[in-house]
Amino acid sequence: DCERCQCHSEDKRTAILYTLLSQNLTHSRGSHSPSHQRCLCHQRRTVSLRTPHITCQAASNVLVKTVNFMKNLPSFHLLPREDQLLLLDSCWVPLFLLGLVQEMVTFEVMETPAPSMLKKILLDGQSKWQEPERTQPTLAAVRRLQCCLNSFWSLDLSPKEFAYLKGAVLFNPDVPGLKASLYIESLQREAQRALQEVLQPLHPEDQGRFARILLIASTLKSIPPALITDLFFRPVIGNADIVELMAEMLYETTSRQPAP
Repeated sequence: DCERCQCHSEDKRTAILYTLLSQNLTHSRGSHSPSHQRCLCHQRRTVSLRTPHITCQAASNVLVKTVNFMKNLPSFHLLPREDQLLLLDSCWVPLFLLGLVQEMVTFEVMETPAPSMLKKILLDGQSKWQEPERTQPTLAAVRRLQCCLNSFWSLDLSPKEFAYLKGAVLFNPDVPGLKASLYIESLQREAQRALQEVLQPLHPEDQGRFARILLIASTLKSIPPALITDLFFRPVIGNADIVELMAEMLYETTSRQPAP
């Protein structure tokens, strides 16, 4: 269902020009069968948040909690500063997504009309004097994201499960360039061991839960940071670098209240 085509759903607003071109392309190939037509709905449609003010605020709160999670881990602060920044850059997306799941943040998107071909032609000569146009998430990418979130909601993780899973995700020894990779690997094993131990009294009848949690967690790494940034934070931070902002939040003094 995650990749199901929406061509024949209630939303039939497809571009007339695209339809004509697709028909011409099909005829030129000598094929009149609908099965030979490749559906490009997901690649073509761009979307944005239906309620950006509400959703971006909720996402910002989750981001602050994500950074605070790292702040409050003594073992994280024992790492070299370079390793901390590498882990932050590599792991912030899956940690943030786990935060969305834990905080039960749901969202809806709506289709964003792409600029017309005529507009692109007319503005082509002016592009060098204009700011670069921001990228928009596609419907396919958002649906994949929502599938990952739904998979985690189906697990119904407890607070302890979330905590230990976040530790296992954060301490990733496979991030290139780490100086203390062996120590980070030991921290990951420790977090995984704690997660496995907490599962036994909570779900004694579900022997495969540990492997299932790790498997679903691995899917979070497939979500590109650009998608999360463009969908949840670009309307708030503009062209600023989200990782640089998180680094400032991570190392600011505790006397100040962190803000995204």
